[in-house]
Amino acid sequence: MLIEIPQLLNDAFVQKILSVLEGARFVDGKLTAGMAAAQVKRNEELAVDPDKLQLLYRILMTALGHDSTFKSAALPNKVADFIFARYQAGMRYGDHVDDPVMGGSGPRFRSDVSMTVFLSAPDSYDGGELVIRTSFGDKQVKLNAGDAVIYPSSSLHHVAEVTRGERLVAVTWIQSLVRDPAQRELLHDLDLAREHLLRTAPGESHTQRIDRSYANLLRCWAEV
Repeated sequence: MLIEIPQLLNDAFVQKILSVLEGARFVDGKLTAGMAAAQVKRNEELAVDPDKLQLLYRILMTALGHDSTFKSAALPNKVADFIFARYQAGMRYGDHVDDPVMGGSGPRFRSDVSMTVFLSAPDSYDGGELVIRTSFGDKQVKLNAGDAVIYPSSSLHHVAEVTRGERLVAVTWIQSLVRDPAQRELLHDLDLAREHLLRTAPGESHTQRIDRSYANLLRCWAEV
């Protein structure tokens, strides 16, 4: 399941993040790549700076905490610290699958859902599409600044070469309460129907049945 989340970050949040990143030091992105990914990774990432990172994390985690689409689709249990990546002309990230287990220097967690938050306006750079291989073919994603996309971490994907300008993104990984992507998709669809019925027909018996079914399926499948 690939889901775009428009305006995860409002304009004020985007501008705040960009002001923090302006003039910041970036290092070779291979430093955080696994053995296979390091062979195809050509980007830069924000160097460790505790003060800057804590401010950036706080902005993004606040946005995630208030976004109903993210919570419904990802069913987050654990969310990794964001990585801030920069792609300048000539940089790309070849085909790869995200590491299944992350958190080498701290608590370890399973990566179920990958997230990219776009920070650069799409007309400010050429290329740089996030290309995700799906059962229906390749899906190219290049969104407005502040928009995000989530997709299964098991998906083969790459970032196309940037040929002009600069692509800035924030990326993270989520361990979901429900590890199976098909089950997460079913729960998300059911939750959308449930939320609609709770707003439009809260007292109806069919609304209560849908609400109960969602809760009990989540109870069956959730891992905590």
